[in-house]
Amino acid sequence: MSEEILVNVTPRETRVAVVENGMLQELHIERGWRRGVVGNIYKGRVQRIMPGMQAAFIDIGLERAAFLHAGDIVKPVAVADAGGDEAPLPPQPTRPITELLRDGQDIIVQVVKDPIGSKGARLTTQLSIPSRYLVLLPRTRVVGVSARIEDEAERARLKQIVTSLSPASAQHGYIVRTNAEGQPDEAIAEDVAYLGRVWALIEERSQSAKLGERVYEDLSLPMRAVRDLLRRDVEKVKVDSRETCDRLKAFAAQYMPGLNEKIEHYSGARPIFDLYGVEDEIQRALDKEVPLKSGGYLVIDQTEAMTTVDVNTGSFLGQRNLEETVYRTNLEAAQSVARQLRLRNLGGIIIIDFIDMTDAEHKRQVLRQLEKALARDHAKTTVYDFSPLGLVEMTRKRTTDSLQRQLSERCHECGGRGSLKTPETVTYEIFRDVVRQVRQFDAQRLLVIASPKVVARITDEDSAAVAELEEFLGKSIRFQADEQYSQEQFDVVLL
Repeated sequence: MSEEILVNVTPRETRVAVVENGMLQELHIERGWRRGVVGNIYKGRVQRIMPGMQAAFIDIGLERAAFLHAGDIVKPVAVADAGGDEAPLPPQPTRPITELLRDGQDIIVQVVKDPIGSKGARLTTQLSIPSRYLVLLPRTRVVGVSARIEDEAERARLKQIVTSLSPASAQHGYIVRTNAEGQPDEAIAEDVAYLGRVWALIEERSQSAKLGERVYEDLSLPMRAVRDLLRRDVEKVKVDSRETCDRLKAFAAQYMPGLNEKIEHYSGARPIFDLYGVEDEIQRALDKEVPLKSGGYLVIDQTEAMTTVDVNTGSFLGQRNLEETVYRTNLEAAQSVARQLRLRNLGGIIIIDFIDMTDAEHKRQVLRQLEKALARDHAKTTVYDFSPLGLVEMTRKRTTDSLQRQLSERCHECGGRGSLKTPETVTYEIFRDVVRQVRQFDAQRLLVIASPKVVARITDEDSAAVAELEEFLGKSIRFQADEQYSQEQFDVVLL
């Protein structure tokens, strides 16, 4: 499989695209005025304790107070690297939040989830510092290995290396990341030394930091992309900024010897995202409908609670029978769904409504195809079997806003409903408001200002109704179209 990483840098925005076999699979965006805060460590202060929720709100200097659950204070949570690897740590009982924190207490916390929608950032006191091959777990003695490294001999080798490199006095634990597979002892040792320096600096800054001050910041997007996404099977990393390219090469040369040669400057006249068709793919990723090659299509709806994906056969008629047509469509849809989840960065609860199948083997194959397609996803996913209603429920770890929420805002016309009242509905609302105004205030004439579409309907199709209303009220009503008014907006003015 051919995989390339494209880095597009402009003064205010940086975008990183992961392209596999010419198809855009992932898109990461960082804007100068709104950088993500996941991974950052802050000196915060307990603002409010909520015993009923076993949680507290922490002031870390952001626009909204952040959220810290008791379970993220007393027990080390499973630490996931950017590749979706997870290693379970021993659970500990959760004590009441009132025994763990007090109002006004200063506390060092790390952001594990960006503010999303109206929710503040999610925090933990179980700090973790990632490097190329390891994740440092301060004040623990756990050494875990990514579940994605399946070779038992390699797992044992890596664990032995890390254990021997970690002095007993340091009181630190480590998670060995997927990228460490096959790496020599020297490379792992360099990471251990690097993480030791970073942690010493964090401890020093924590002592002198003021409330809401950031004591550790994760790398910028291009650096994170190289650290987390650049593997030996990646063919090229193409960067359209000479300055950024030079920085990435120096970073890779220090921490990823041998891989820095894969990073090259793109100097073509045509924008790099246009050359690879990425801009068009971004526009399509904001649409609800996703066409399938067979003629079927997906309908993706993102709501506050969950994301739903509906699979339809569309114009695909198949060659044999209905069951075979449905099976082929669902197989293609399973691959497409996996790609869309990565591309759109959809997380949380996801419900997939595949077309109904009666054959149990067909259901098993569709589920297997979905799991296989999700295997390359860097975010952790969990897929459940078909429900009695024929739905597939799954979860995908979410740490940042979806692509749609990063690039779009709530529609001012419909208020986010996704639909508008018809001109007919607005017309009858206007008639009711006219009656209401006349009964409340004394006026001989009324002026109704509305959108051109609504006024056109009133003066054309409902002219007779207007004449009846004027006779009933004994008042004169005049209509004025205004381009600035939305379809649902109108004003009744008394003259």
